[in-house]
Amino acid sequence: MADGLSTLYQDLLSGSYDCVDRIVLNAYFRMGHSPGGFRVWWRALTGSDETLENAYLMRLAGRFSRRVRGYAKAHNIAVIDCSVGERKHDIATEYRSKTTVVQGLFLVLVGRAPAPVWDVSAKHHIERKKPIPYVNHYSFHILDPEWGHLTIKVSGHPPFPAQVILNGHEYVACQARKAGIAFTKEGNCFTDISDAAGLAKIADTLSEQRAIGRLSQVCERWIYTTCLCFALDFEEQRRSGFRYQYSSYQIEYSRNLVFEVGGHMEQVFQALIDRSRAPLDLKTIKTIVGYKHRPKIHRRTKRSAEWEVAVERPTYDLTIFKLHCGKLTLKIYTKGERVLRIEAVAHNTRELNCGRSLEKFPEVVWRLKSMLERFADALSCIDQCFIADELLEQLPTASQVGKTIVGGIDLNKARMRAVLEALIALSASPNGFTVSHVAARVCARTKQSPSQYGPRHAAYDLKKLRGKDIVRRIGRTRRYEPLPTGLRAMTALLVLRDKAIKPLLAAAQPLRPRRGPHNPKPIDRHYAAIQTAMRGVFHELGLAA
Repeated sequence: MADGLSTLYQDLLSGSYDCVDRIVLNAYFRMGHSPGGFRVWWRALTGSDETLENAYLMRLAGRFSRRVRGYAKAHNIAVIDCSVGERKHDIATEYRSKTTVVQGLFLVLVGRAPAPVWDVSAKHHIERKKPIPYVNHYSFHILDPEWGHLTIKVSGHPPFPAQVILNGHEYVACQARKAGIAFTKEGNCFTDISDAAGLAKIADTLSEQRAIGRLSQVCERWIYTTCLCFALDFEEQRRSGFRYQYSSYQIEYSRNLVFEVGGHMEQVFQALIDRSRAPLDLKTIKTIVGYKHRPKIHRRTKRSAEWEVAVERPTYDLTIFKLHCGKLTLKIYTKGERVLRIEAVAHNTRELNCGRSLEKFPEVVWRLKSMLERFADALSCIDQCFIADELLEQLPTASQVGKTIVGGIDLNKARMRAVLEALIALSASPNGFTVSHVAARVCARTKQSPSQYGPRHAAYDLKKLRGKDIVRRIGRTRRYEPLPTGLRAMTALLVLRDKAIKPLLAAAQPLRPRRGPHNPKPIDRHYAAIQTAMRGVFHELGLAA
């Protein structure tokens, strides 16, 4: 664990672990997703093109449905048709708690969703149906000895695209039981661990190169024998050469900080939000109130959850601190009574620009981990900021970037303060920021037009900050990121100016004293004490009458 936030509060922690959480893999038959390839596969399956018609394709989908329902009835497995908005995960969790199945299929959920479907016209011409139609998808809920509860979602229409949905916490729990590690698991979180280091070591195996083999094995173990067999029997699979390939689609990576005392976690988190909301310009902060505190408020059962994280038995206030960056999301929230979770989510791994095939899985996880640590470092810099001894004196002086001499930094100018505020707000961006991002953020804060402050102005200001080692360029790209020391310094300078110097100077003016707050908080008493002391200092220096 190398991020600044974890290091800052390590004395309050009883343990911590990193874990790859939700994993969604796309399973696809590459040949079947092109017209020519699908025709070749159909010939291998049936022997000719004579039956390549829409009617025969629909018969395949109907046969899939009949076989699934017949098998489920024969083996006493529930098949549930779900309506729009139903939480399929909640239904599966309820059935899992009641089922007597120890290994294998225990539930099938049927729902409608868009999927690619071939349309065969005259002379066996093949093209995609447009718009993409909604068809039945069959979610096979399976208990695996290595991965616990997993889901394989298959479309009933050829070429039968599928998704394999896994949970890293389920995998870690299964392996921890085999290793003899005692733990308490609440929902999707470990709250009490007998051997935190041992569990963390198990969780780290999902970030290794060997995780590719583990993922491939669990997919191959179930997708042909438990799912695809209802569409194509084993002989048809062999004869037509139907084999799936896998790519990563969605991945979540989390860092879980287990506090010794739940009250300490709540204090740390609420203070962190208060100090970070304004600097990071966060607009998406929401609190989900538990039933214990608001018994008259009940969540609608037919409404899909707005957040990825759901509370199964909420008995506490769950605050989610969420930052969106395109198809990437950074979150920090409380989980259980003593766990603070920092999470990086790739809703579509294409956004990471490192490849989507299963062989790239460790690279995807590494990039998510880097995003998470950069986010945690940004929060720690804002949460505990400082200024180096010599930086304050060096800010107004000129500096050199390469062969160019650039001017100093004058925080008395509103333009430079707006730039610093924009950089702090952009500091948690997963892939850094460009001069255009800085210019847009400054214009939004100062209500200026792009002609008054554009990318050329932002580029010059960034060059001045690079000269003071506050900002650096990422490699040979045109993106930038703040240095940790520079981020702390920027935050400290703005906080001191806005929260200390301005109020103290205002208090030094010969104005009529204001009435204090009716219910003063500790921070109000501290300000009052500082103002009283500074009046004496100003009087001694001749600044006050």
